[in-house]
Amino acid sequence: MPFAVHMLGLAVFAQGTSEFMLSGLLSGIAGDLDVSLSAAGLLTSSFAVGMVVGAPLTALAARTWPRRRALLFFLAVFVTVHVVGALTSSYGVLLATRVVGALANAGFWAVALVTATALAGPERRARATAVVVGGVTVACVAGVPAGAALGELWGWRAAFWAVALVSLPAALALFRAVPGGRPEDAGKVGVRAELRTLGRPRLLLTLLVMALVQGATFCAFSYLEPLVTRVTGFGAGRVPLVLALFGAGAFAGVTLAGRLADARPAAVIGTGMAALTAGWAALALTAAHPAAVLALVLLLGALAFGTGTALITRVFHLAPEAGTLGGSFATAAFNVGAAVGPWLGGLALGAEAGYRAPVWVSTALMGAALVLAAVPAAVTAGTARVRAGFPDRSEPAPER
Repeated sequence: MPFAVHMLGLAVFAQGTSEFMLSGLLSGIAGDLDVSLSAAGLLTSSFAVGMVVGAPLTALAARTWPRRRALLFFLAVFVTVHVVGALTSSYGVLLATRVVGALANAGFWAVALVTATALAGPERRARATAVVVGGVTVACVAGVPAGAALGELWGWRAAFWAVALVSLPAALALFRAVPGGRPEDAGKVGVRAELRTLGRPRLLLTLLVMALVQGATFCAFSYLEPLVTRVTGFGAGRVPLVLALFGAGAFAGVTLAGRLADARPAAVIGTGMAALTAGWAALALTAAHPAAVLALVLLLGALAFGTGTALITRVFHLAPEAGTLGGSFATAAFNVGAAVGPWLGGLALGAEAGYRAPVWVSTALMGAALVLAAVPAAVTAGTARVRAGFPDRSEPAPER
């Protein structure tokens, strides 16, 4: 795998840490800036919204840029806003840096995905995608807990400084390793043509399935803490272990999917989605049994992120002529799920349906994803049946 692909993963690690680390820093931020916890929580929501909106907008702006220039520009903006965030004493300024940082992160993701697959070649597309997505899983396992620890030791601003510093070696490596010229296909396909490509029904279904899969993942993941402490019976000190198990499983799943999805993408996606549906239901049913919970959390982390990696690869396969915009749509779908899933889980908890309710919501979301994923297969099977000489059942049978 080219060195530059691993550096893209390092940059995504820093950005993933930034996206998720605020969960452990909210109290410190609220106290330091004299705002409520709910206002501090908007810093996380604004980042998610910025990712969804910013992905297609920044991809449109940078679609004809040399990829090295685009990557370094977005990374430079990302570093700058974290420095400003670490220095400011204004909540409004900090909120603005989160929105701008999310826009830069979204643009970087879109360009990074297409750059990684281009550098690795079509035969290793899934492995390259796995390296980039793996940066997020490492952020969950190591980056987020490290950010929380820095916040505890030296205050929340230290975590912002750390994210900026980790991004610098990645920027230097990308400057040296990514080719500086414009991509060969830059500008050959117009914006309208790319958007028409991205409007293909099969691709739109894939993006919707991806959003549902990620919604299921983040719905359950966001509410693991109350599940394991109030149903399973773990103490608060065991929660980091449970979250780390999920992250370790996610890293293993991404790595394995990267090796399998290039050769058998449909099998990885289909098997992963079916197993996820059964797995979330099993977690809800066995949540009172500690051993089962630990095993399922590890397995579900692997299945969720492995399937997600294969779905991103599928987007590039379905829209090869719309690389950067395709990457932006995949990024947006990922973050729509990351935003909507926890919201739905919160509604279930608010309805006093119990602490298992978010996991049942995840099961339902996966069931919907399975149904949607079956639509293209059913259409293809029906077309093949007609072409093979079988009568279409929607038409009357020929007279004898």
